[in-house]
Amino acid sequence: MNRERLTPIKEQSDLNHACQRLAEGTFLCVDTEFHRETTYWPELCLIQASCEGYEVIIDPMADDLDIGPFLTLLADESRPKVFHAARQDLEIFNRLIGHPPRPIFDTQVAAMALGIGDSVSYDNLIQRVLKRRIDKSSQFTDWKRRPLTDKQLNYAMGDVTHLRDAYVSMLEQLNAQNRMSWAQAEMSVLEDPALYDTSPSNAWKRLKMRKPNKEYAAVFASVAGWREEKAQAFNKPRRRILKDDAIQEIADQKPQSEKAFERLRAVPKGFIRSKYAEGLMDAVYAAVSNPEAHAPKLPKRQHNPEMPAGAPEMLKVLLKAVSDEANVVPRLIANAADIERLARGETSEDIAALNGWRFDLFGRKALALLSGKLALSFENGQVRLFEL
Repeated sequence: MNRERLTPIKEQSDLNHACQRLAEGTFLCVDTEFHRETTYWPELCLIQASCEGYEVIIDPMADDLDIGPFLTLLADESRPKVFHAARQDLEIFNRLIGHPPRPIFDTQVAAMALGIGDSVSYDNLIQRVLKRRIDKSSQFTDWKRRPLTDKQLNYAMGDVTHLRDAYVSMLEQLNAQNRMSWAQAEMSVLEDPALYDTSPSNAWKRLKMRKPNKEYAAVFASVAGWREEKAQAFNKPRRRILKDDAIQEIADQKPQSEKAFERLRAVPKGFIRSKYAEGLMDAVYAAVSNPEAHAPKLPKRQHNPEMPAGAPEMLKVLLKAVSDEANVVPRLIANAADIERLARGETSEDIAALNGWRFDLFGRKALALLSGKLALSFENGQVRLFEL
């Protein structure tokens, strides 16, 4: 083990030099270790980065270390930033930089385009792509505690050295199969600032709204926004303030007194009198009193009565057949929301499955199937498509 290579950077001059070296690369692989089990805002504990022939570990918790030079490197759009399952890492850097880094290459998304798997874990990806096994025993250790052990640092460094090799291999495969555009279309979603929006007014969008009723929606959105404000103010995870099921029940029952809150099953007994519950009853009352002002504007659901009841199942069979033939994960072509909207007869341009390569691969066939121009049959255990 090269101990010097694994020593985390804690001095400003060392960080400045490391960032200059990383800037010479044509890509930047990044991984982080963070803590957020007991907080709303993730606490950044370690940064690992690599490019061609160089890798480094940065200790953002070191006294007087300004990680600004590294953030500047991340904000530079001249080279791809490579992550695995990038969402949580990007959430951290979005807050530090003010916008998500771009362009993004997510190896988990690339794995979908290459037919490796859906939401494949990092260790499984490395095993499939590089034929290497990773010791994950340090994954859930306390990354806030100092000093870090050699075992922790070796694990942390491996995350970006294996990632670098996997990126090079997967990029080559995507280009060879002409699927880079497939992966990029999905990766670009990760670059949308709206994905990391933490404004209370939009908190309801993170949850599944079960009813279109305006009064229900008003209370639902109002309480979700109230919870977001409290979680941020107390720096506590949302679920520590109020669980999702409790928001659903409050929207259903619309309690406006302590006694009414005490009758709710999903709200802890005595919660309404706790410091965390301040303002909750007011939020419910305001929404019930003026649902027009508090209910979010929901898109009208289109429905074609001529669509058969089994349309979603038919589309799922078609999707599976198409994805198997192309050796690509089905969800990359069309997600559950796409299938549901197509089955209702919607043809809106914002349905991903009706655009670009997804339309060529699946969308065109889906519309033909729903309009009676394409049929499915089973032959020797395989799905067959034929035009009518």
